[in-house]
Amino acid sequence: MIDSPNVIAFRPRQNQAALRRPRILIRAAREGQAGWRRDRDLPRLLRNDHCPLPGACLSRLRAEEAMLEEARQEKSAEYDVQRHVLLMVAILAEMRAAVQAVPVPDLAAAAINAVAISVRGTVSRAHP
Repeated sequence: MIDSPNVIAFRPRQNQAALRRPRILIRAAREGQAGWRRDRDLPRLLRNDHCPLPGACLSRLRAEEAMLEEARQEKSAEYDVQRHVLLMVAILAEMRAAVQAVPVPDLAAAAINAVAISVRGTVSRAHP
């Protein structure tokens, strides 16, 4: 019997294309990471009572950010630069939280278990 499962956990990857935004917007979002507190800021940004699981609200954040990006490009009067920066901060933080939430298997331990199992199998049984 094998002690480790035969499922390999991969880190989540976005199906969507990479965000291509102005350098100053990305720089502001990176600087905002220092003051970001997920349990305090995310419910307020989502206008929610509770904080969702890491990565669960990424599609909603990206959809709202896409609308703001479109408003920015159209130079619309409804464009809110402060909310856009906050959404970018949240997207970067949620992507990081989603990656950290996925358990990464201990490859060294799995390799040791595989070698131990193969050694036990060959020693206990002789081939004709």
